[in-house]
Amino acid sequence: MHGFLKLALPVAAALAIAACSNAGGSSSGLPATSGQVAPPSQSHSASAAAPACSGSRHGRAQCDVLIERNGIHAAIAGWTSSELETAYNFPSSSQGSGQVVAIVDAYDNPNVASDLATYRSTMGLPAANFYKFNENGQQSNYPSGDSGWGVEIDLDTQMVSTSCPNCTIYLVEANSSYWSDIETAEATAVSLGATIVTNSYSGEGASESYYDTPGVTYLASAGDYGYGLYDPATYQHVIAVGGTELFATKKGTRKYYEDVWDIPSCCGTGGGCSSTDEAKPSWQSDPSCAYRTGNDISAVAWNVAEYDTYGETGWFEVGGTSVSSPLTAGAYALAGNSTQQTGGENLWQLSSSQIKNDLFQPTAGGEILYCTQKLWKSYLCQAGTGEFGVYSGPSGWGTPNGVGAL
Repeated sequence: MHGFLKLALPVAAALAIAACSNAGGSSSGLPATSGQVAPPSQSHSASAAAPACSGSRHGRAQCDVLIERNGIHAAIAGWTSSELETAYNFPSSSQGSGQVVAIVDAYDNPNVASDLATYRSTMGLPAANFYKFNENGQQSNYPSGDSGWGVEIDLDTQMVSTSCPNCTIYLVEANSSYWSDIETAEATAVSLGATIVTNSYSGEGASESYYDTPGVTYLASAGDYGYGLYDPATYQHVIAVGGTELFATKKGTRKYYEDVWDIPSCCGTGGGCSSTDEAKPSWQSDPSCAYRTGNDISAVAWNVAEYDTYGETGWFEVGGTSVSSPLTAGAYALAGNSTQQTGGENLWQLSSSQIKNDLFQPTAGGEILYCTQKLWKSYLCQAGTGEFGVYSGPSGWGTPNGVGAL
């Protein structure tokens, strides 16, 4: 174990924020001031968002965060920490102490500590227990910076903070997005003692052996461009995390509802049958995919607030399964069972009562983009079909309702 030098997070002055009206008109739960909060956009146009990371995904990873085309705001825009905690019934304030969540990303964001401090202070969260490492486990000699991956890095640290503010967060920065560096960082995260590792990137050509350490819960984003499942989310020892759209409503006890995240001509959750012909795990028994089926679980992936001063200049809205993976990783830390997981196996073995009581099932609207005609309206592409119980490719077994299913 390395001797850690805790990064000092400066206490940032809280930004002027108001009780915000998010998607569907929800209240932020933050103290109202004179500032105005920009509501999240519901635009479903072709220009709704742009990837923060671009380029080939063959032989390397690319981050899965999307920057929504709504501009930079002086105050919070998008779903806040308190709203997400409420929407998923997370016991965020009372659990998570002593749990370590590692984030693996490529390149450096030199502003991550100060950006995280601003996010947490503005959201009313305690100061972070946060450590940054290079791919070899050093708290120095960081890789060169990259503003696109910088957006991803800020998002990942902020989403783990949202679901598990009492967790210890390790950020391990790979020297590049090539698999050799990413996999070195994966091994380092485990060697540092993390039992939860979240990965908000996808590509082809990774080595599965870096994502199957016994006693470690690995999670990965399912991707943002429709049907299929790629590395590392496709691996059987990795929890594949899909994406939903979250809306506020005055109906029901939850006061929120979710649809499959799919925005025609733009983006939407990955999921369905493995695109790399990953062998079907023994614990999967669904009828229409001969290979690994995903997703296992899902969470919000659109209209979420982020603060960044390296790639961007303030508050803006982001989307992508880069949101749902770190958010869910923090939820696993709240549950405290990270050493007992084997990929998505536990989720596939839940009883019907656990599924009903501990998960929300998106059942209306939307399907994975670019499904073949043969699979269109099947459980692999659309929620709520009933073909394989409540399971669906886009949303898995559902979204967290507390942490009882985890």
